[in-house]
Amino acid sequence: MKDIRHQNRINIIKKLFSLSFTNQQNDDTKVDNSVLNNILKNNNKIEKIISKYATRYPIEKVSKIDLAILKLSTYELIIEKKNPPKVIIDEAVELAKEYGNERSYSFVNGVLGAILKDIDNEK
Repeated sequence: MKDIRHQNRINIIKKLFSLSFTNQQNDDTKVDNSVLNNILKNNNKIEKIISKYATRYPIEKVSKIDLAILKLSTYELIIEKKNPPKVIIDEAVELAKEYGNERSYSFVNGVLGAILKDIDNEK
């Protein structure tokens, strides 16, 4: 059986993925999940951060599943800050391997690694 936190992350990225097709990422969207609601509330900030570090691709060109994983992980790294950064990144890489394409995990790892490097430099 998988770790409950892992399963929660899967549920969140699946919901973010499905919302990416419906254009319901506005303040009226309410979901019964506080983390997901917080991601949606901070969506613009999170997307700006991802855009800053995913320099090879404009955000609209990033695959929807990779973007969902990056949104959750960026939220956890920058806003929530409950788990150690290395744990967040390792989990994101695992999710990218499980749900993304053959290049997703290295892309996700690179973007999150760059974010973490800046976080570490700010300390």
